[in-house]
Amino acid sequence: MPRLSANIGILFREHDFLDRFAAAARAGFEAVECWAPYEFPVAELRRRIADAGIPLIGINTAGGNAEKGGMGLAGVPGEERNFDALMAQALDYGAALGVRHIHVMAGAINGFSEAEGLATMRRNLARAVTRAAPLGVTLLIEPINRVDRPTYLLSRTAEAVMIIDAVASPSLKLMFDVYHLQIMEGDVVRRFQRLMPKIGHVQFASVPDRAEPDHGELDYHWILDEIDRLGWSGFAGAEYQPRGRTVDGLGWMKWFSP
Repeated sequence: MPRLSANIGILFREHDFLDRFAAAARAGFEAVECWAPYEFPVAELRRRIADAGIPLIGINTAGGNAEKGGMGLAGVPGEERNFDALMAQALDYGAALGVRHIHVMAGAINGFSEAEGLATMRRNLARAVTRAAPLGVTLLIEPINRVDRPTYLLSRTAEAVMIIDAVASPSLKLMFDVYHLQIMEGDVVRRFQRLMPKIGHVQFASVPDRAEPDHGELDYHWILDEIDRLGWSGFAGAEYQPRGRTVDGLGWMKWFSP
């Protein structure tokens, strides 16, 4: 049975953000993750986390300048100084909140080639891991599908693995989002098995509508069971668009009841 985390950037949106920690705990999740919590003071976030009795395991770097696409700056040439500032912000929050991993947003292709962007991303991440490693924080990079995000720089696992291998640090790993990878590449379970040593976190949603994992073209009951059988010891993060109130669509969690 994989341990389940809830991405409260997208789940429990019937509640104000700060109330979602407790909502996820009440629903039976063992951890939460989110996108960009930076509008809230660290002290208030720590209080909500403690009150809910649930760990915050992951956050993203902020999206950055909207003129640059608002999808991060890790692979945007000429934005190295601004990337470093976003990375510092994420590491400060992560260290204060006990976060295990930070998803480093790659950025949108805008006025530069994909090859230039990937090379920039590799250089930026090589610097960033030297700051993350002493804090015990793992940086993650995530291929995002080009159907939902046509201009997002990083879209395939081969590109992510190339960067991970080039940086060659245990503090840089792959975010294995089954939803995005099914749309771009498919063969998700064998791909997971092959890449597992490089994977730092797993996320999932139904395909193609990115809703609850109880329907669609993937059998998540089987997939999550296989991931568990393969020896995955990390969390599997629910990151989907609920059809209605989040709690009304959590029947799929009964798959993992004792």
